[in-house]
Amino acid sequence: MAIDSHEQAVIDAVPKELFIGGEWRPAASGKAFAVEDPATGASLCDVADGDATDAIAALDAAASVQESWAEHPPRERGEILRRTYELLTERMDDLALLMTLEMGKPVDDSRAEIKYAAEFFRWFSEEAVRIDGRYTVEPGGSGRLLILRQAVGPCLFITPWNFPTAMGTRKIGPAVAAGCTIIVKPAALTPLSMLALAQILTEAGLPPGVLNIVTSTNAGATTGPVLEDPRLRKLSFTGSTEVGRRLIAAAAPRVLRVSMELGGNAPFLVFEDADLDAAVDGAVLAKMRNIGEACTAANRFHVHQSIADEFAARLAERLGAMRVGRGTEADVQVGPLVEEKQRQKVVELVDDARERGAKALVGGEALDGPGYFYAPTVLRDVPSDARVLREEIFGPVAPIATFMSDDEALRAANDTEFGLVSYAYTRDLDRAFRVIEGLETGMVGLNRGLVSNPAGPFGGVKQSGFGREGGHEGINEYLEVKYVAAQIGG
Repeated sequence: MAIDSHEQAVIDAVPKELFIGGEWRPAASGKAFAVEDPATGASLCDVADGDATDAIAALDAAASVQESWAEHPPRERGEILRRTYELLTERMDDLALLMTLEMGKPVDDSRAEIKYAAEFFRWFSEEAVRIDGRYTVEPGGSGRLLILRQAVGPCLFITPWNFPTAMGTRKIGPAVAAGCTIIVKPAALTPLSMLALAQILTEAGLPPGVLNIVTSTNAGATTGPVLEDPRLRKLSFTGSTEVGRRLIAAAAPRVLRVSMELGGNAPFLVFEDADLDAAVDGAVLAKMRNIGEACTAANRFHVHQSIADEFAARLAERLGAMRVGRGTEADVQVGPLVEEKQRQKVVELVDDARERGAKALVGGEALDGPGYFYAPTVLRDVPSDARVLREEIFGPVAPIATFMSDDEALRAANDTEFGLVSYAYTRDLDRAFRVIEGLETGMVGLNRGLVSNPAGPFGGVKQSGFGREGGHEGINEYLEVKYVAAQIGG
């Protein structure tokens, strides 16, 4: 299906060049790359393909205004974020359509992301004027202790394709509030949403050089020299654990401040006393939000043996009834996966589980093109050695395994190197507290299938990363603590 005139107008309204020092400019090499519609495989447009020269130019711009931006009145930094929140809300429909065209998710999901993304700017607009310190008398009485919190300095953000606006705003929001300047390297699969965001921030009054965007198909070669430059003070990355490890290693020689939001393998626990209606509703939300292409997506379902058959049947009925199609079409609930490589990974994981004895209650296959569609799938009787219980699926697949005791459920949930989020359904208060305290994850959804909230500290433990985004904790990632010991009297 070809894009229509309104879709073309939305694409045409977005600059396709690099944004450096407040100006739109072509890549130094003159190169560009195509942005693809995953629902059709057709090219939407070409975007500038930056390289290391462009990235260093972006760092030059960020470093040149860092001092003046850190001194900018906190109230005005907050007002810029507030105005951006209002513009994002006002233009939600077109921004959502743009996101759907380049990423594939249903447009209702895209609207929900724009709303979520905008809330980070509203939240951190309020945090900008609440950066505090303290002043105390030294315990011995002869001096004073003064503690300041100051902007870290120029930051490099590397953002993923699955939430192309929100993964940017929850980094940009606190950085702007704290007084840091920024370079963003968005995912090559979905650069348009970030370029549109830069437009809006500029319109809201963000000074030139504070935010710089470098789109590129070669992330390592582009950002590598920036990571080696002593002017850079902070790296924040959202993406796979594999890439995160390499970035941590690259940041180590200069001991950069680093925040990592990495892979997940979220367990979804359903105990025998759970409200089954609520558990199924939560499972659909936790699994199918963003087509399952989310690090917070429920990746494996551990259900008490006594209710597993009923839970699986209900979940299969719900997923099987979901309409699959191009995300711009009315009533579509499941869009395409972002690219063929991602779809093939889902195919491999499902095929492996079935070869080991799992049964597909619904779905279990890639759908004919054009586009990268995969049928919503529920797998029953998934053995513990199946790859689908060990690896992040990033697709609309729900594998179900069973347990008999609470201890068994916790052991299964924690049997992973990841620790981002987990979900648990139970009506027993004692059990609930034992479970949430025993789960080795940075976040827990208790009797709900959605944890993401700008007011909450998002982040994981183990190999799901470190650092937090959102909540009161989020701005701390962009502030250094300075302690002053002041002598009073002789």
